[in-house]
Amino acid sequence: MILALDIGGSRIKAAVWDGALRPLGEVATPAGELAGFVAAVAGFVTGREAGIAISIAGVVDPATGVGKVANIPAIDGLALGPALEATTGLPVMVLNDADCFALAEAAQGAGRGQGSVFGVILGTGVGGGLVIGGRLVTGAGGYAGEWGHGPVIRGEFAFQCGCGQVGCIDTVGGARGLERLHRKRTAELLGSEAIIAGWIAGEAEAGETMALWRELVAGPLAMVLNVVGADVVPVGGGLSRAPGLVRYLDEAVRVRLLRRTTGPLLVPAECGADAGLLGAAMAGQAAWG
Repeated sequence: MILALDIGGSRIKAAVWDGALRPLGEVATPAGELAGFVAAVAGFVTGREAGIAISIAGVVDPATGVGKVANIPAIDGLALGPALEATTGLPVMVLNDADCFALAEAAQGAGRGQGSVFGVILGTGVGGGLVIGGRLVTGAGGYAGEWGHGPVIRGEFAFQCGCGQVGCIDTVGGARGLERLHRKRTAELLGSEAIIAGWIAGEAEAGETMALWRELVAGPLAMVLNVVGADVVPVGGGLSRAPGLVRYLDEAVRVRLLRRTTGPLLVPAECGADAGLLGAAMAGQAAWG
């Protein structure tokens, strides 16, 4: 049995995996204090588990186990696994949430049966994970799949990114990025849901913002997909749930690819809100099952 945890800045969700994913519940994340954080995780342990597999909103260096977890100061810059192992007596693995999403989609979602799966998250920001031959690719420092960062945008829409660079896709590709583009274009303060609703309704300004969003995102994503040779691209996150948005982006990406396909390459993700838990459980099962 695997204890799977999906840890964000505000909530910790838990489930056990014993051939199926069985939710245990959730608690608030003690984001500011390490002892409280460790105690919250240990509170889910029963003693019957083979190990603890964690999906977290941060990047973990596979060589050192040290994580960059900006929204949970208590564990930012620490090797979380050893701290939890010392308390629980169980082996612990900690994975990036986008990587867990990609694993889940490759195993039981839209990427089932495919050789190369590049999972894309379009949420508050932009994330991604790469699974090839059923195995997660983490890369040096754990940054494989992080297509949202790098100075690729020039001109008036090149915004400062939290990573320290200017012109990252993360600054325009997610919900906050869409809002930023609309505000830059129109000086209008609208939320992403209102912009998308306007686009669906045929409003001109919202349509122009969405066209700009697609133009800025499609080219860099197509280049990434050329590099990794993706067979399918499951797309999750809040923006992906907007009717027609994944198809809208897919059409622009496919005409920019070297490989021509008649059917869609970008498809809606299928694993839903439990993708992080499921992906962590899959990784735990591979390690300890």
